[in-house]
Amino acid sequence: MSKATAALSISQQLADFVYRLELNKIPNDVQQYAMHLILDGTGIAYASSQYSFSKTGLEALRLFNEQGDHTVLGTGEKMAFRDAALANGLLIHGLDFDDTHVAGVVHLTSAVWPCVLAVAEKNACSGDEMLNAYIAGMEVGARLGMVAKGAFHQVGHHPTGLVGTFACSLAACKLMKLSSEEMVMAQGIALSMASGNFEFVEDGAWTKRYHPGWAAVSGIMSATFAKAGYVGPNLTYEGRFGLFKSHLIGLEHSCDYALATDGLNTVWETMNVGVKPYPSCHFTHAVIDATRKLSIEHDLKADQIERIVTLVPDEVIKTVCEPFIKKQSPQCAYDAQFSAPYLVAVALVRRDFSLKDLEPEPLLDPVVAELTKKVFYEADPDSGFPTYYSGEVRITLKNGRTLSQREFKNHGCFDNPLSVDDILGKFFDNCSFATTRKKAEQVKEAILGMKSCQHVTELTKHL
Repeated sequence: MSKATAALSISQQLADFVYRLELNKIPNDVQQYAMHLILDGTGIAYASSQYSFSKTGLEALRLFNEQGDHTVLGTGEKMAFRDAALANGLLIHGLDFDDTHVAGVVHLTSAVWPCVLAVAEKNACSGDEMLNAYIAGMEVGARLGMVAKGAFHQVGHHPTGLVGTFACSLAACKLMKLSSEEMVMAQGIALSMASGNFEFVEDGAWTKRYHPGWAAVSGIMSATFAKAGYVGPNLTYEGRFGLFKSHLIGLEHSCDYALATDGLNTVWETMNVGVKPYPSCHFTHAVIDATRKLSIEHDLKADQIERIVTLVPDEVIKTVCEPFIKKQSPQCAYDAQFSAPYLVAVALVRRDFSLKDLEPEPLLDPVVAELTKKVFYEADPDSGFPTYYSGEVRITLKNGRTLSQREFKNHGCFDNPLSVDDILGKFFDNCSFATTRKKAEQVKEAILGMKSCQHVTELTKHL
């Protein structure tokens, strides 16, 4: 980094990066992977549309009684500009099946794609412009998440709602063709809009589900205010009351601000976004993988088990292991998705974990419920967090034998990724909840061919 660049604020450097970003300068593999991430998120929206939380959320938006012509994914419904962005964020994130930038500990497509889709419809953008803005938002959001090194979770903030807002502000700015100076202002304005609270983990509340959509709305708002000439602060991230100092009181000293801008234009963090193989908190995936392997290899049955100990990164214990009594007795699907004990138990009994395991009947399975109470946890002293969401499972059988399996690199992380076929299979499985295979094929072709779209309607007519 040159001395001149180092003298610029983080928001100035990010604004300059986004302003100058051109699709033809982005490596082709990054573009292709970005389109597969968009496809994955869109498929999840189709599945989510069939669940009560989404039906209630969409009904809440209808209460505004505001007419609009913006696409709500997988529903055939149209809503007002910002309402559609919020709805799509809720749909993509609602099943906790959406992608994660592992090092940033942030869900990005569920915020950036709804923002890009809504703003593109508003501004009659092309497919190239949409993909360029999407990648810009992903790059910004990943880096801002990395700065905190997972610390947002420790103090009850949801980083997707926080850094997703800034990612969306710049993605919206890109599509609205704002200047670099206006992009700096948009980030400053977004600082007063970014939010996301973690209290939902206490009782399975639905609030986390709309955080990415709210980030999309806030990004749209901040970009629009900047376009009008509204003035925001300059030191959005590193200032005395900037994002990290204000939200990480007592932990801000561990932040690495250089990560916000290191490698821009040379390292593409979009490639480090992991697609989830399981519809649960990504922190639990390594122990699910480990349990499945042991259960299959040794043909384990629940009545053989004396005790199970899961080792998870110390930084994720508050999210997936505490309060422990509640984690051993999840009362609803959302409880279950954030319960390491339940997920280990169901992975052993069913040797898998899918959306079907979150239906009311499986949640009431007495065999899984009894086994869940035999699952305990410890902090993993050798975890790779936040680079990897490592995990280990140690199963003690009633005959005294102990089995163990360690997964240092969770399936779905950047260097242990799902294959293209896996991503496509997941997409079609999710679409099957709400539409036909023929329609899903049309959606797939439209998204993976978005660069050929001269106008956004060529894409949205299929969505």
